Amino acid sequence: MSQVDRTIQKLIDDMIETMEKAPGVGLAAPQIGVPLRLAVIEVEDKITVIINPEIVKSSGEVDLDEGCLSVPGFWGRVNRAERVSVKALDRNGKEQRIRDAEGLFAQALQHEIDHLDGRLYVDRLIPETFQRSEPLRKREADVRAARRAAGEIVEDEDDEAPD
Repeated sequence: MSQVDRTIQKLIDDMIETMEKAPGVGLAAPQIGVPLRLAVIEVEDKITVIINPEIVKSSGEVDLDEGCLSVPGFWGRVNRAERVSVKALDRNGKEQRIRDAEGLFAQALQHEIDHLDGRLYVDRLIPETFQRSEPLRKREADVRAARRAAGEIVEDEDDEAPD
């Protein structure tokens, strides 16, 4: 994809909405049947759009719990790079460099780029770690809903991840 037109902007907005309602950390266009190298990621209330992404540098190794909206209700441990740098276009079609991403953001970048390359996290599972469980994002959403119901936070207030 070389041009980001109104149709692509609408797709990006729809993907962000779908990801948030799921709730998920990321969503790649192939997951919704769209054959484009496009993904959206939300980590720490920041949305990142990556178009035609390429991992240009990675370092370290870490074993992480991982799940996927495409395989709901299951989790497993995968081995990922601890830090990654990515070259991609942003939602406006401008080149962006994401340098030395780490933590959940690095994991999400690698996970979504895997989708764009036709891989799922289950292809990377550490043997004997695949299990059924409630997704972490759902538990976080449930905690926020309970806090809202108890009057601890209001709709306009920025949500923070539970401790």
